[in-house]
Amino acid sequence: MELQEIRCPECNDAANLYAHTMYTVGGGERRTIYCCPHCAIYFSETYNTPLAGLRHPLSFISRVIESLNDGGSFNATCRTFGVGKNTLYRWLGRLAHLKEGLLLYALCHRFIQQLIEGDELYTKVHHNVPPAESLGWTIVLMDRATRFIWELRCGERDQHLFEAAMQLLCQVLAQTDDLTLLTDGERRYGNLLFALCLEVLHTGQVGRPRQVLPKGVKVRVKNKGDQAHQPGPKRPKYQAPWPEHPDTPQNVPESEIHANHLEAFNSALRRRLACYRRKTNTYAKASTALQDRLDVYWLLHNFVHRHFTTRKIPAVALGILDAGLTWQAVFRIRYATA
Repeated sequence: MELQEIRCPECNDAANLYAHTMYTVGGGERRTIYCCPHCAIYFSETYNTPLAGLRHPLSFISRVIESLNDGGSFNATCRTFGVGKNTLYRWLGRLAHLKEGLLLYALCHRFIQQLIEGDELYTKVHHNVPPAESLGWTIVLMDRATRFIWELRCGERDQHLFEAAMQLLCQVLAQTDDLTLLTDGERRYGNLLFALCLEVLHTGQVGRPRQVLPKGVKVRVKNKGDQAHQPGPKRPKYQAPWPEHPDTPQNVPESEIHANHLEAFNSALRRRLACYRRKTNTYAKASTALQDRLDVYWLLHNFVHRHFTTRKIPAVALGILDAGLTWQAVFRIRYATA
């Protein structure tokens, strides 16, 4: 994996580096100091990685973060392992910064077909406010077959949150030949996706050309709720909210238009992240810290942990990696640089 390759921070060379000396950190772990003969500079093997400057053993850091992502609350984890809150915040922030590079790495691959479910879940942030004003709304976009999570983003449930998720989906769409998006009742997914990636279909007929979704893209909405007592025309239970390209195969049966797998994931997320539990005071205290927690969970879910239903690591099942990442490999990944 190229993100783990050791390169000179000045000339970006990796071929001519040589090991200069060794040093020891806490727990007896040995690390190497490298030298670049061209730039005449020395740097540690952990330069530009989450391990840079950390003296705690990697095994200890991994146990703390695994405990935090296995249902433990933030304060309880700090008390159990004797770690300061600021220290744990710093570890989470360093791991969260890896998401950008890993997402870019995933988007470099080509995919034949993806069926993506979209849904939202909610938690409180800082204090109890009406749900419409909370910053704890979280959008999840997950591939159904492999359980790979493309988007896991929190914020206020407004246009900006949905638009950011659909912009990422447009990047996934550019790498996918056949993409289907399924949502439960929320129409903003399809509306924004249509606005961001629509095509003008020229048929040679007189009049304004028809606007359609790109070829190979399908959007289906399952409208929830009882509309019998609502005024106006009734929406169908299963609906394509926007016109699709005439060459797009219509092969989505109505029984498959649901987000049940994502609902199951949302339930698991509430069990694993204490800040998403209902009726407790373990809710997140800041939206930035909540996003760091989600980014770390995204990394572990997609690249480290084996999913209990597919029995595979999602990134491996999707073809992004040949094998899952260990904690040692995660902390050796280089941060994405411009």
